[in-house]
Amino acid sequence: MSSIYLISITVLAIGLVILGVTWFKWHAFISLSVASLFLGIAAGLPLMKIAQSYETGVGGILSSLLGILALGTILGKMMSESGAGLQIAQFFTRAFGDRLLPWATFFAGLIISIPVFFEVGLVILLPLVIAIQKTTKKSLLLIAIPMISALSISHGIVPPHPGAMAAIGIFHADVGQVLIYSLLVSLPAGIIGGPIFAYYISKRIQPVSEPKVVAANVSAKTYPSTFVSFLTILLPIILMIGAVAVPFISMPGWLADLLNFLGHPLIALLVSVFVSYYLLGIRRGIGRKLIEKLTGDSLAPLASIMMIIGAGGAFKQVLIASGVGGAIAELATNWQLSPLVMAFVVAGLIRIATGSATVALTTAAGIVAPIVANMTGVNLPLLVIATGAGSLMFSHVNDAGFWLVKEYLGLSVKQTFKVWTVLETLLSFAAFALVLVLDLFV
Repeated sequence: MSSIYLISITVLAIGLVILGVTWFKWHAFISLSVASLFLGIAAGLPLMKIAQSYETGVGGILSSLLGILALGTILGKMMSESGAGLQIAQFFTRAFGDRLLPWATFFAGLIISIPVFFEVGLVILLPLVIAIQKTTKKSLLLIAIPMISALSISHGIVPPHPGAMAAIGIFHADVGQVLIYSLLVSLPAGIIGGPIFAYYISKRIQPVSEPKVVAANVSAKTYPSTFVSFLTILLPIILMIGAVAVPFISMPGWLADLLNFLGHPLIALLVSVFVSYYLLGIRRGIGRKLIEKLTGDSLAPLASIMMIIGAGGAFKQVLIASGVGGAIAELATNWQLSPLVMAFVVAGLIRIATGSATVALTTAAGIVAPIVANMTGVNLPLLVIATGAGSLMFSHVNDAGFWLVKEYLGLSVKQTFKVWTVLETLLSFAAFALVLVLDLFV
């Protein structure tokens, strides 16, 4: 079977994913599953081979990801319900003062975004942003955009967020290295899309209506201290960085083993969840029964995300089984395309078409992974981040985030394009440019 034919049916399969989501209004899980079956049949795979590849792809990616996403979600719920998220936001507000409020909300968003999804972080922080705006009478966009920028860039490229973790699994990248590089990239990229863009756009756009105030649900009787709030949310990062440092520091073997164990993302998050249960829950007056309920409530929204990621893994496995990976690798070699550029562009196109950063990241990683398998000298952690950067660009009306930002900030549709779509695109290209710079040195 010719390479041109295999690549053509891959393009058609991707088009089927896009058509399913945008035209037929299928869930992304259904679209990816149908596209996987189409690709396998068109490539001439035996029917049982298609089914086996689907199962292998779903199981392979979810086996390493399920626990991490669940624990990260639980930690985010405890941050919200205890008031720890608001404590962190208020700390930065006090530290920076009125004149530097955009920087305060940016760093608050960056810290809080580590374990929580974009939507959860928005719900935690928006009440504070609106309260600050009413007190200071400053532009709402000047205060809100930096916070949104921080939440978005973290959601796109920083583990343990779903897309980043899915790409890490598909590319077989080192999670500790991805974490360090993504933090190096997310800070300057977030500043460009956050405080810098906020100073510019807030002078040119005034929301057409009052923002929708989102009540922050706090179950704790007393707020945790600022120190405890920071300790809890940063603990998984500290543990993972500790494991990365092991090869560079002389220490007894038992200590190295312990640090490597505690630095595994699953163990780091598990330890942090139990710390949050005590420091943010029991010590704050949240009883064991309520903690159990909050844990269950936090896991319910994960179902859709896990289904999408699993179907993305299946699509990737069918790509490999059908020989498309080899065909694309041959084409990329002939054209001398950089895997970083290819991952960025493919993820961007899928994001524009489907509106989902997670679908874009997972699908693009599945397409590029077979190519990387036949290459040497590719920096896999940077490849993960390049794919994540592409998954952020040109968000528009098919993205739930577009409408969340519109309603929460009281913007018109036209204003939302000028604010949210431009913000996401700035983050995407700034992050990718930084990846290319890092690639020159590492």
